[in-house]
Amino acid sequence: MTVRTNTIRLEAYILLLQSYFIQILSIKNLKRVTFFAVIPALAFYVLSLVAMRASGFTFMEILRDPAQQMEVSGFLGFLSNLGIWLWVSAAAIGFFALRTGTFTEKDRRRELLGLTVILSLMLAADDLFMIHDFYIRQRYCFLTYALYTAFMVIRHHKLIIKTEALGFTLMVLFFGMSVFVDVIQLLMPMPYEYTQLMEEGFKFTGMASWLYFVFILAACKPEKHSSE
Repeated sequence: MTVRTNTIRLEAYILLLQSYFIQILSIKNLKRVTFFAVIPALAFYVLSLVAMRASGFTFMEILRDPAQQMEVSGFLGFLSNLGIWLWVSAAAIGFFALRTGTFTEKDRRRELLGLTVILSLMLAADDLFMIHDFYIRQRYCFLTYALYTAFMVIRHHKLIIKTEALGFTLMVLFFGMSVFVDVIQLLMPMPYEYTQLMEEGFKFTGMASWLYFVFILAACKPEKHSSE
């Protein structure tokens, strides 16, 4: 019995190895991986190095993590970095649902998912590169996000209500409170550190609410929301 079991396992491993080599030696798979992964990655890597080197950055400044360069703890900015993870997670979930989901002709969930992916990536890029702090005035960034969110609500309010109204509402509420604190923080009778605790706390909670909303939207069955 043991010999037969080992023989079966060996045959299974051989079949698995055959499948592996068929996959990696397939010209079709090689072309697909090269076109969609290898070439874009190398192109982005080289162009980033060239562009940032031309802007005055050294290779080490481009390649190494800021914590390594400054010789500080890797947990510096822990919650800020974790917040970026939430944005990227929401974008990844939405994109995966777009790529693998089944949508009917009248199902407007596809468009709403696309809008959530774009907004998540915009906010992730803003937080990662601190765009609203160094490159574009905060008022313009906040106005852009507000108009974009308003467009989503106007165009897909029925779908939002049917899917996860509370999660979306909490996202808007907490972000609104974060922006409000940011605008009036110099007028508040408390140290700057405490206003930052309030502002970032509201923002982080809003991020989590947004991730939850996108997750529920991505997980919904298409027949539940055939049309608006």
